Amino acid sequence: MDPYVKKLMLEAYLELARARWLKYRQHGRIQASLGTIQQETPVEDEVAKREAGSIAVAIEVMSRYAFWESECLVKAGAAVQMLKRRGMPVTVYLGTARNDAGEFVAHAWTRSGPWYITGADDVAQYTVLTTFAVPKAEEGARSHAGKTNPS
Repeated sequence: MDPYVKKLMLEAYLELARARWLKYRQHGRIQASLGTIQQETPVEDEVAKREAGSIAVAIEVMSRYAFWESECLVKAGAAVQMLKRRGMPVTVYLGTARNDAGEFVAHAWTRSGPWYITGADDVAQYTVLTTFAVPKAEEGARSHAGKTNPS
């Protein structure tokens, strides 16, 4: 396996753990870590499809191996941190819908530029209640945020 992919998988696993801890122990802190409330990043933001896709896959795969709950809000928290570290924009959406039994269900999903990173399945059925945004970092800030895929 490519060393970059291994590092990305490890990073995803650690960020899933961090997001789960924030959700469990400090529920208010997970909201603060998601970005600026009631803001959204532009869909037109230039985002590297390959990098965004690699992050999406890493989070999805590693969430299956986590021994803790890593559902939509935890995945969204991990995505925010991984994208922010790379200077990439991200918007988190929190929405609700009614399931087949008529009960309210909640869902969280993320988008970076035009690409959905987590929770994109069936988002059309949800009514967005709130959004959180982390804008695209400036080029100088990006160099301190972490390494990006060299290819």
